[in-house]
Amino acid sequence: MLEGMIAMDAFSVIKSLNNNVLIAKDHNQLEVILIGKGIGFGKKKNDLIQSEMIEKLFVLRDKKEQEHYKKIIHDIDDNTLQTIVTSMEMIKNRTNMFIPEHTQVALTDHIVFAIARLQKGLEIRNPFLSETKVLYPFEYEIASEIVDYMNHSLSVLLPEGEIGFIALHIHSAMEGTALHEINRYSRLVSNLVQVIEEWLGIQLDRDGMDYVRFVRHLRYAIERVLNGDKVEEPKKMAALLKEEYPVCYNLAWKLIKIMQQTLKKPIFDAESVYLTIHLQRLYENVHSKSK
Repeated sequence: MLEGMIAMDAFSVIKSLNNNVLIAKDHNQLEVILIGKGIGFGKKKNDLIQSEMIEKLFVLRDKKEQEHYKKIIHDIDDNTLQTIVTSMEMIKNRTNMFIPEHTQVALTDHIVFAIARLQKGLEIRNPFLSETKVLYPFEYEIASEIVDYMNHSLSVLLPEGEIGFIALHIHSAMEGTALHEINRYSRLVSNLVQVIEEWLGIQLDRDGMDYVRFVRHLRYAIERVLNGDKVEEPKKMAALLKEEYPVCYNLAWKLIKIMQQTLKKPIFDAESVYLTIHLQRLYENVHSKSK
């Protein structure tokens, strides 16, 4: 092997962060972060690390993101790091997809912060938990498994709200949509539900099937708007609904205006028809159960 060259399956140590984390460079001289049990113990600069010792490898192109990730993993204990690495593998296996490294960094940061808050007796309430559970059931299921695993592995008791937060990270990775955008849509749905309850004077059962069906309708309506999908408008039905169910019809249009303001997209009039039907059914079901 030539001087200064690194074997294709080996990495040259730049710096050991702790017993389980190394900063190294690959054969292309790119800086990488290597994670493995005991991988950093006793390692010095320019030592070679064989690939079979590596459990996780990160190539972070963004320098700022790379420095942030180094700080996160430098300050956490070995068991927490291994638990997080295993959790990432669980997500990868359940979704059958590569988890983008920026998502892994963001999720690692979130988990470390959540555990730190818990140890201090603090808890941040998840205002979109009910909506997340309904909007992204698959992601929520995976997140639930992750939180259960972490609770057992780390002897902590992360609250249910953390399942919702982790589910949003997973959905963001699966859809390739920025987390702040996912949060914006969840906030929109939560806002719409609050407007509905105030307008109709009802309290929706967050665990009931009526709520599940309606929130999912809102999700698909938002997706149609974002994708620019046109919905045919049954004009005769629109006139009939306006006459028969004026309260829900006017509410439907109020919700559409809120959606337009938030999404900055035009919404086809036909959405008001289907929204009115769902609202009227929701309203009638809530009142029939209260009798």
